[in-house]
Amino acid sequence: MLKYDILIKNGHIVDGTGNPSTVMDVGITNGKVRGMGRSLSGDAGEVIDATGAVVCPGFIDLHNHTDLAALAYPRCESHIMQGITTSVVGNCGLAMAPINPEKLMLLQEYLAPFLPKGFDWGWNWRSAEEYWARIESQGSSMNMVPLASQGTIRLAVMGWDSGPSTPAQVEDMKRLLAENLEQGAWGMSAGLIYPPGCYADTAEIIELAKVVAKYGGVYTTHIRNEGDRLMESVDEAISIGKASGVRVELSHHKALGRNNWGKVNATLRVMEEARDNGVDVTCDVYPYQACSTTLTACLPPWTMAGGVSAMLKRLGDPELRKRIAGEIDSNSVAMENMIRGSTWAGIVIASCPVNHNYDGKSVETILKEAGRFSDPYEGFFDFMLEIGGEAAMVAFAMDEADLKVVLKHRLSSVITDAWLTNVEAEEKPHPRSYGSFPRVLSKYVREDKLLTLEEAVRKMTSMPASVVGLQDRGILREGLAADVVVFDPATIRDTATFLDPKRYPEGIHYVVVNGAIVVDHGHHTGCLSGKILRKGR
Repeated sequence: MLKYDILIKNGHIVDGTGNPSTVMDVGITNGKVRGMGRSLSGDAGEVIDATGAVVCPGFIDLHNHTDLAALAYPRCESHIMQGITTSVVGNCGLAMAPINPEKLMLLQEYLAPFLPKGFDWGWNWRSAEEYWARIESQGSSMNMVPLASQGTIRLAVMGWDSGPSTPAQVEDMKRLLAENLEQGAWGMSAGLIYPPGCYADTAEIIELAKVVAKYGGVYTTHIRNEGDRLMESVDEAISIGKASGVRVELSHHKALGRNNWGKVNATLRVMEEARDNGVDVTCDVYPYQACSTTLTACLPPWTMAGGVSAMLKRLGDPELRKRIAGEIDSNSVAMENMIRGSTWAGIVIASCPVNHNYDGKSVETILKEAGRFSDPYEGFFDFMLEIGGEAAMVAFAMDEADLKVVLKHRLSSVITDAWLTNVEAEEKPHPRSYGSFPRVLSKYVREDKLLTLEEAVRKMTSMPASVVGLQDRGILREGLAADVVVFDPATIRDTATFLDPKRYPEGIHYVVVNGAIVVDHGHHTGCLSGKILRKGR
């Protein structure tokens, strides 16, 4: 007689492939699915009655920033309580390694808005492998799939130099990238609106993408512009895939700013045409009309040359202030124009470590309360100096109709684009940190009927697994890893809001990671059964 560690009985199996659901049992032993069928017989250490519930693969979040705070929050509550069992990390060209000791302070300055305060990071790693090993030694409730990060690699070689790279510098970057890939990274990410990554031209990215292609990896990209120059930026990403042979993933696909709403219909057509011409390109999307990033993204990229300290010095120069305001106001910013796309009222502080009294307030409100809104640019620059440029923001600039178009499209996966937090943290993060995956299942499946349940689960499981190249996750099948979510399709819903974002979802009963129960009846068990999943290992 078979002996199971966990036996899940009578659940509606949505296996992740998009196939229709069926009622079956699932038996789990030693971290693997060892049995699937009707009325499985055998002893079990734990029996879960899933009658009336959906049993599906653990959700895979293709784009997030959980690696930045994984040491501070090993329980990964904000993600695991959504049913996310695997996070692809190192996105937007931003990661904790590799580190050039001579440029460590520059990296620390840049990462500051994303890192929880009061935690002793130690910064005693240099390679990506050393950082992943430190996460493993501490433990994590969630699996992590690492990407190499183009911006961090460029910083290690060139610091905040905004000029073009030399052939020797490109070779140094290719060497660091290859080391990262040899250590098990699944590809490379880029954040081409963020300095220092945005200082790279297309040719430099192509050279790096060729290395990624050689290792069979994926290139994920926050493109250079998601607003007025959206089409040109999508074309660049596709050209990188064509020139290098690498698979391309367009991160958090959207059109920012009212003037650009509707453009996603054209970009999706371009992606389909590229696929017809041999470029493997896909995209991902989070289910909200607001984005979130660092407040420094509101400034032209040249202001960040030399790092955060140099940026603050420029903001203190009256003549440079006029230049910065003029570029933003005339929309001649080289990259994204977040202020024009969102307006002062639409940019809300998510977390300001220097003064959390600003959290949850719009820039317009902050400036008006300080009597500095008569000249909002001057007031904004003063505010940036006051907080040392150290804040994360939420920016409202997207259209619900566009969101639905991208979410429904066959090429899109569901993501959070969130960093780890917990309910005790002193901040007001984007609600996607707590609600993205349940929101899709409640609003866009159950309420709006935009997607079938099976298709939504596919976009959360087997599709992201396929994009990154995971072979043993994303589908419920005998012999594959036992990452499982059990939820009530009638009650699952997000409860996080922009005003009250740190609220766990409802309707998720169990989450199993590598055969161990991490969420039991909606409560975290404290289990740290996650792994660093290295490519080829």
